[in-house]
Amino acid sequence: MRQKLGNKLLIIAGLVLLILVPIMMIKGLIMERSERHQEVQQEIARSSSGEQGIIGPFLYLEYMETKHNEQGQSYSVLHKQVFLPSELKWQAQLSTYEKFRGIYKANLYRSQNDISATFNTRKLKDYADKNITKLNLVMVVQDIRGIGVGSAVQMAGESLVFQPGSQIKQLADGVHAAVDLQTLLARDKVAVQINLNLQGMKRFAIAPVGEETHVTMTADWPHPSFVGDYLPTSSSIDSEQFTAKWQTNFFATNMQELFGNCVRSKGDCSNLRERSLGVNLVDGVDHYLKSHRATNYALLVLVLVFSSFFLLEILRKDAIHPVQYGFVGLAIAVFYLLLVSLSEHFGFNLAYLVWPWPRVCC
Repeated sequence: MRQKLGNKLLIIAGLVLLILVPIMMIKGLIMERSERHQEVQQEIARSSSGEQGIIGPFLYLEYMETKHNEQGQSYSVLHKQVFLPSELKWQAQLSTYEKFRGIYKANLYRSQNDISATFNTRKLKDYADKNITKLNLVMVVQDIRGIGVGSAVQMAGESLVFQPGSQIKQLADGVHAAVDLQTLLARDKVAVQINLNLQGMKRFAIAPVGEETHVTMTADWPHPSFVGDYLPTSSSIDSEQFTAKWQTNFFATNMQELFGNCVRSKGDCSNLRERSLGVNLVDGVDHYLKSHRATNYALLVLVLVFSSFFLLEILRKDAIHPVQYGFVGLAIAVFYLLLVSLSEHFGFNLAYLVWPWPRVCC
């Protein structure tokens, strides 16, 4: 009897190992479907708009200076300067919506941004007698396809018109508005009001370009992941929305030097683009991750089920054929396969309930 039980245990252990093979294949299928989901999201982003990162507003100035060499010949030198606001206040309201492609979906958002910036014009007075070729109010936008209608800008009480492109080689994507120098020099401080409507996907980030920057962001999304170099000073998150506030100053951001390296000297803008604060609107736990976690317990389920059958076999002295063990194990594997396919259509919770094996086995 002991020899028979020992042989039976070896057979059961072998069946467990064999059934783990299709379960591992199902794990690979889950990873493949998850990667396909990400590819579809990228395709939707390419056809609409992707992640958004905004740098601005700031003033960009170019002027020509005539110099002479040792032979007395004259030549022109182009100089570039960037002027950042002394104070920047940003209020962003994000409204999320879904786009579907087949069984896959992508989460997008529309943001309404009310931006207030104050520029100190004292530094501009040093350039009043220069040969200025360009003076623009600039906002750099990561994906300009997301700029919506209804965006407006006012400077010193006058309406300006945004034009496509930033007119900065190193930061090409964005918008600009031509500014009159004399209008700026007539005041010690100039206020700028911008209403920017923007569409994007997942990530929304803002560069804290002000000497003092205050950002308030709200969204109807319960799973924010705060990104960038600065965490919110305060945040409120519930089951339907979140509100977050940031506050920084030029001691913490070092934006002026980063702009100098980007625009004037080295032309390296990577550090400038990365210096940001914002949010990533992520799914808390999607059905692919839930299915993957469920398959991690497949070995435990198999051992518990086979152990229960083996104990019944001993107590009731009724032999259970190894083929029956095999069919039960395959049924458990089929459960995980159907769990993946049904959850893509009905969600994980409903897909888990409609199949009876979890209740039988557990």
